Amino acid sequence: MSSRNQHWLTELPDAFQTYQNGRNVDEVECIVPDLAGMSRGKAMPIKKFSPDHETYLPISIFYQTITGEDVELDIDDQWAESDIVLKPDMSTAKAVPWAKEATLQVIHDLFYRDGKPVELAPRNVLKHVIELYRKQGWEPVVAPELEFYLINPNLDANEPIQPPIGRTGRQGAGRQSYSMSAVDEYGPVIDTIYNYAEDAGLTIDTVIQEDGAGQVEINLTHGDPVHLADQVFFFKRIIKEAALNHGMFATFMAKPMKEQPGSAMHVHQSVVDMESGNNIFSDTDGNATETFMHFIGGSQKYMPLVMPLIAPYVNSYRRFESDTNSSAPTNVEWGYDNRATGLRVPVSGAQDRRLENRVIGVDCNPYLAIAASLACGYLGIMEKIQPSKPVTGELEESDFAIPTTLDHALNLFHNAPAIREVLGRSFSMVYEEVKLAEVRQFHREISPWEREHLLLNV
Repeated sequence: MSSRNQHWLTELPDAFQTYQNGRNVDEVECIVPDLAGMSRGKAMPIKKFSPDHETYLPISIFYQTITGEDVELDIDDQWAESDIVLKPDMSTAKAVPWAKEATLQVIHDLFYRDGKPVELAPRNVLKHVIELYRKQGWEPVVAPELEFYLINPNLDANEPIQPPIGRTGRQGAGRQSYSMSAVDEYGPVIDTIYNYAEDAGLTIDTVIQEDGAGQVEINLTHGDPVHLADQVFFFKRIIKEAALNHGMFATFMAKPMKEQPGSAMHVHQSVVDMESGNNIFSDTDGNATETFMHFIGGSQKYMPLVMPLIAPYVNSYRRFESDTNSSAPTNVEWGYDNRATGLRVPVSGAQDRRLENRVIGVDCNPYLAIAASLACGYLGIMEKIQPSKPVTGELEESDFAIPTTLDHALNLFHNAPAIREVLGRSFSMVYEEVKLAEVRQFHREISPWEREHLLLNV
């Protein structure tokens, strides 16, 4: 290893120094999140990498569906593409705890050759939305909560997913919310997640057992939206690898099992004044401000229009089946400490006043989902949108229903000029076309239900 490389390695956080433990770093993973929020990039020997290093990828990584199919877009010379530039953000440098040799992973930002940010890159979409807040002198703050399932390895896609076998040798059972015994049932996996997180320098706030069989929730501490989206991005890799380490799969599919609840990524949101650090959702007397009301109003008006970013797949909408998951809201009503609403105001002090978005599915790309949610609130503030009256109790019906299918959601997104402007018109066009292609792929499939009930009965 060159002395130059050795110098910058010693400047990495203490967590990485502990993980390295005197070993020579063997490899660096230069990674970017794609539209699905999965990791793309290149791995290289440590001797080829430095904080000033640039690498290159084709922009077509953003032209692919979740199945890897290329999508034809209304872009001049789409396939005569040139490379885009990857520049490392060294503040994201983390260990790869499951690697056999000491390995570093670094999230990279994407630029064109002329230095302009690539508007299709999810991390840049989120940065663009945050910059809109900063131009007003504000700083958004978020705290995500990740729900996921540990499952038996599903090796045949035609077979239903099954809960895992825990330490008792019995298959997991649902409806055990907040049970410590249920968490202990998968203790070795949870311990490995903690260990991997510690090696990577990541912090877990709390871990709880959720309502489903083998369903776990990990809560992260609040902070800068890009930093928290990075953490979700890293945690998804960590959780999957920890599960594999113990002979299980971890899935972030929104609705993996028919009779079990779906998995959400609830996001708590507040906004602080950059100069004073005060929460702009509260006034000097500790009361809710008009700005807070407008943030809620914008969330109500625009959340149904950004559903393709916060519920991005056909399966995402199965999570809103109320007969199997009463905790998944089917509306963007709002209320105080009311989990029947899509927008909940938790009990808190004035400085911690915030709005919890309970609609987002954990199958989302965290950068895009957080960007979309903040964009709704931003438009509400700028347009001074008044919310409806807060609701109490359970809801039989609502004037603020969310789309029930991805087809419907994409139609709303197509006709949402204000949202597309805030998120970026080029990004919105490409994202919509990719999602439309995924819907077409899905509708071409013949499901087991069709074979079982239609093959011989019609």
